[in-house]
Amino acid sequence: MTVDPSKLRIEIYPTEVLRTKADEVEVNDETRAVAARMVDLMRGAEGIGLAAPQVGLTWRLFVAHVPAQDDDPIDADIPSTTDEPQAFFNPEIVETSGDLEPFDEGCLSLPGITGEVRRPATVTMRALDLEGNQVEVRATGLLARCWQHEIDHLDGVLILDKMSQMSKLKHRSRIKAMERAGKR
Repeated sequence: MTVDPSKLRIEIYPTEVLRTKADEVEVNDETRAVAARMVDLMRGAEGIGLAAPQVGLTWRLFVAHVPAQDDDPIDADIPSTTDEPQAFFNPEIVETSGDLEPFDEGCLSLPGITGEVRRPATVTMRALDLEGNQVEVRATGLLARCWQHEIDHLDGVLILDKMSQMSKLKHRSRIKAMERAGKR
């Protein structure tokens, strides 16, 4: 199946593809073009990450861009931000460290919903880059959280599955409304 990147749009919960485990992909001109389109969609929606299932594709691919903020701590050893958008193919977390830290996360496929999710502070990820080379990269802070969030998408997992009970209760009516709208 050939994909026309210009036709890709962000899928909204409860679309079935968001609950589907994604398949590994090759790095080629088509998948690179899709990654480029995903970066455009992510920027347009003012997000920091976007996974292929969120644009309707069951591919193990995500893009991320976590720009530095003025108040970000500087750690020369482990990045928490990116200078440019990144694309990762067939990513997997190979190591986590640090305490599980709570943080309010949102999701482009769940507009208007944020919730407290606890995640490890630092992760090491193995993936293929845009050239098809295997890379092993490490991140902390918001960048590490972003990578974990996007890899969850590749496994059919949403923040709804990981957020605190209080956050779920807070958004119960909005989630139910989205589920009703999705059945139409």
